[in-house]
Amino acid sequence: MSIRRPAGLVGAVALALALTGCGASSSDDGDDASGSAKTRVFTADNGKITIPADPQRVVATGYAVPALIEADAPLVGISSWQRGEPMMSDEDLATYTSLPKVAGEQAAETNYEAVAEAEPDLIVIGVPAPVLGDIDVERLESIAPVVAIGPTVPSAWRDLSRDQADAAGALKQFDATQKAYEDKAAEVAARYEDVLGELEFGHVGAYGEVAKGTFQREFSGSWGTNIAEDIGTTYYGEVKEAGPGSRSVSEYPSIEELPDSLGEADVITYSVQADGSVPEAVQYVMDSPLWDNLPAVKAGKTFPIRYTEAATYGQGIQTLDAIDKAFAPLLDR
Repeated sequence: MSIRRPAGLVGAVALALALTGCGASSSDDGDDASGSAKTRVFTADNGKITIPADPQRVVATGYAVPALIEADAPLVGISSWQRGEPMMSDEDLATYTSLPKVAGEQAAETNYEAVAEAEPDLIVIGVPAPVLGDIDVERLESIAPVVAIGPTVPSAWRDLSRDQADAAGALKQFDATQKAYEDKAAEVAARYEDVLGELEFGHVGAYGEVAKGTFQREFSGSWGTNIAEDIGTTYYGEVKEAGPGSRSVSEYPSIEELPDSLGEADVITYSVQADGSVPEAVQYVMDSPLWDNLPAVKAGKTFPIRYTEAATYGQGIQTLDAIDKAFAPLLDR
């Protein structure tokens, strides 16, 4: 089945992919000079790259780490990815823990000697295109072919994770997990079909800056909203002054603007940590007297959502479960 998404979200993803040039591989397979190893040309952020048709030793960094662990790719080294640990299954976390770490949390923390020691035949870099400048790509290319497939708008994780799995020759497991996600989304969507269509949602994200007196309002296609949209939720409004990447789908108003920003919301959702605790930036909003006067708050229609930073289909299933539990009171109207 295919997930129903708002037209604006589809357009945002399409635009993001067009801008980054990330896409599926070509069909130009061929043999190397010895005639033993087939290759293909893959289109990535860093151009059209000749890669092994069937990689056997893959190094992954950034957002490619959880995607390729989940897809059961033949990984021999990864970057640290602590932010995603709470969303990993026990099996994936065990794999993550056991793999050699060839880079830190930041792209600039790449250990080129460790990458070389892993003897990869493919390197998949999952960082945003602007961050590639922090990596010596030429040095990595002297070790193995490099494909850069990094994030753009938050909702683009679906296409980007598929491209990463495709490059690593791991689409079989990827496709199975995608189907499980889509089946789950359809199940939850059917349960709320008669409720969500009547409501307009707003979302408070976890990245406001308390010291500056701002909060994060997330719109369609952002981290806190895109998976909920797969079950039919509508997040109204749009960014006043769009910027690159996530700033095209989220903004940071001052706390004084809270009534103007979320005053028309029938329901307000907000991001919480994996353990359910409320982040400081969200608590700051909820502690404001302006919060208590919002119509959605007065009506008791505010719901926490865990796992809002999901960037793989497996993680997205956890988010769907969390949304299903959070939205349950809406069925008791």
